[in-house]
Amino acid sequence: MAHTIAARRIVDGFVGFFEHAAIVAIGLVLMLVGLALGVTMIMLPAGIVIGLIGVLLLVGGLFTHFSDM
Repeated sequence: MAHTIAARRIVDGFVGFFEHAAIVAIGLVLMLVGLALGVTMIMLPAGIVIGLIGVLLLVGGLFTHFSDM
């Protein structure tokens, strides 16, 4: 019984993977939106901020552990 894998642990693994995948996808979308806004001179400040938030989400989704929070 010591080596059995509980269904809860398997579900936690899938949920953790999809949390990271969702954060990375949102980061990519925000980076693209920031790039599109940065093309126009009027929306350049907003585009820079939104693009940097997207980069932070992308890096955070790839390299952080959400279970530690």
